[in-house]
Amino acid sequence: MSQRISRAGQNGDATLQDVGERTLHIGEDRPIRICTGHRIQHHDGACSRPHGHNFEITVEITGTLTEEGWIVDKGEVTDIIDEWDHRFILERGDPLVEAFEMAGDGDALVLIDHPPTSEVLSVLLEQQLHARLPDNVSAVSATVRETGELCATN
Repeated sequence: MSQRISRAGQNGDATLQDVGERTLHIGEDRPIRICTGHRIQHHDGACSRPHGHNFEITVEITGTLTEEGWIVDKGEVTDIIDEWDHRFILERGDPLVEAFEMAGDGDALVLIDHPPTSEVLSVLLEQQLHARLPDNVSAVSATVRETGELCATN
């Protein structure tokens, strides 16, 4: 049974805010792709070397609808994700930070407090999105796919 929805809730109709929470899927069939470099400084394998990936990111955002009829503007989400695009993500204290800065590329860095694994990046992206999106958003889940074989989500 369909529910009539009106802007002002006239004649007993529901407003957009009355219909409850919905979930917005961004990148489900076509993930958002960003090119990002990193290294896992204290790792004994190949990942300790500076390298990059074409990360694929998908996001689920749950919340109530706004007057505009959406949970959040997709552009707000992609703007936050794009802050990592064509950047190098390093853990604070990594000696590469000084090298980037000496080369005049300090603005290409994103510094974080943990090793920049896909698992950590997934958590950080969720935290950043939740902190910066409107109050009608109740939950955020981000999936970060580093390769076809490695994917992190909650």
